[in-house]
Amino acid sequence: MPHGNILVVEDDVKIRLLLKRILSLEGYVVFEAADLRSALRALVKENIEVIVSDVMLPDGNGIEFTKDIKSRYSNAEIIILTAHANISDGVQAMRNGAFDYLTKGDDNDKLIPLVSHAMEKAQLQTKLVELEKQVKQSFNFENIVGKSPQIIETIALAEKVAPADTTVLLLGETGTGKELFAKAIHVSGKRPTGAFVALNCSAFSRNLLESEIFGHKAGAFTGAIKDKKGLVEEASGGTLFLDEIGEMDIDLQAKLLRVLETNEFIKVGDTKYTKVDVRIIAATNRNLGDDVKHGKFRKDLFYRLNVFTIHIPPLRERRKDIPLLAGYFLQMFRQKSAHPVESMSKEFLDLLQQHEWRGNIRELKNIMERAVILSTGPELTASNLPLEFLAAGYESHSLSSFNLNSVEKMHIQRVLKHTHGNKVEAAKLLNIGLTTLYRKIEEYKLYPGFFDVEYSPKR
Repeated sequence: MPHGNILVVEDDVKIRLLLKRILSLEGYVVFEAADLRSALRALVKENIEVIVSDVMLPDGNGIEFTKDIKSRYSNAEIIILTAHANISDGVQAMRNGAFDYLTKGDDNDKLIPLVSHAMEKAQLQTKLVELEKQVKQSFNFENIVGKSPQIIETIALAEKVAPADTTVLLLGETGTGKELFAKAIHVSGKRPTGAFVALNCSAFSRNLLESEIFGHKAGAFTGAIKDKKGLVEEASGGTLFLDEIGEMDIDLQAKLLRVLETNEFIKVGDTKYTKVDVRIIAATNRNLGDDVKHGKFRKDLFYRLNVFTIHIPPLRERRKDIPLLAGYFLQMFRQKSAHPVESMSKEFLDLLQQHEWRGNIRELKNIMERAVILSTGPELTASNLPLEFLAAGYESHSLSSFNLNSVEKMHIQRVLKHTHGNKVEAAKLLNIGLTTLYRKIEEYKLYPGFFDVEYSPKR
């Protein structure tokens, strides 16, 4: 059955009760009001989704009431009831934001379907608003994890430029979170409800990239059977994020420059300009200044993009944030898996902080997902990390930095890696018996994934 909250505003008691009964039988929760003052009190107190209101009320006009209510409660839909078929009243009601209008008595059979459609629209609007709130909460600056001075300074810069609607250039290594910053700038800017459209410029050939960004007309090339909007047009009213901008063909750079300067462009195969209103955020891991010197990037586009530049620090320059990020990813992946992991050992965190993180936060995310999958208890330990982490920790620290068991465990792992999991050969290199090696494997929980072939315990 239908569900939702409806407010009936009608001063005639008999008509009001009749409407309430009809709508209640359809499964709606119905509230009553005999005048506009009572209606406003109900709107404040209850979550009203659809209003069915008479035009002539003791303390005002239902059509003017529509305009007032839509300005306060934009998601609510209003159906106006008129005593006489008055076209001018109906037209004015629609202009003021009414969903529709009905003539009393003549259109009783139309009331239920009309209310149903109005309820669907109101509830859809509410869902969209909630979704927009969730997106904004998910991608705002507060959700960028880190307390190091480097990341705090970077966030502060991004927060300053977000409301300015200025073109932004994000610089940083792969995996540092450039797209996350771009989304945070978007939702904190002037157009948070507009589309956020992201494109990796390195993922397409020159011709495909032009079509993706600027769109094309039917017949522009073989296979172009119909008109296609480009992403710059799809993002109009919002933000277009161009990742790896340094990989864009130099001829396409000229078309992008025109968008930045005039807010217009020509689609592939078209002869007229298309106007857009879009904010551009670009990102790259390249040195665009060097590319300009070598003729690989247009100087004029570089200066146009370089209005406001933000350098996002690599993870190795903000090691203080590694435990925070690891904890964040631990919570993320433990919720997705059936593994009841709750914490990380000190040795586990030490090894994370010693790693170089050439893949930055993206690499850390992947390592944490792998560690949670391999976990067998409530705590992540060094045994849940890939062997290269353990080998690096072993090589970069003096023996006095670890207890004897840790050193032995790391050494056995290195030898097993060297022998590609061949335990007979590993035992010979370690100068221990094969039975002793199997016992050590069990003792240190050297489970599958730590050397090139799977470990099968001796039975």
